[in-house]
Amino acid sequence: METLAYRFEHGKRALPAKAQVIGVVGSGNLEVLIESAALGGACAIEINTGAVGFGATWEAVMRDFHERWQLMDARIAINDMGATPAVVSLRLDQAVQTMLGDAA
Repeated sequence: METLAYRFEHGKRALPAKAQVIGVVGSGNLEVLIESAALGGACAIEINTGAVGFGATWEAVMRDFHERWQLMDARIAINDMGATPAVVSLRLDQAVQTMLGDAA
């Protein structure tokens, strides 16, 4: 098991207060918990994954996600069971779209 943490500063898009959980913890899938949190404008992401040694890939996917959404004051927790980068991006986008609703 590996835990990875990323923090992106200077986001521009705030989330509503109500937290959301998207996805399931299962083989080839992941669970995303997304919530609003006072982080000084940053977006903090913590990943717990059983796929050890893919830090560079995770970082690239998280940077791409941040560039797309520019979240501020957001905390994201990911519980991964070997999801591919495409599935990770899909679940993260679903989480943000669920939070923002029509504002996405």
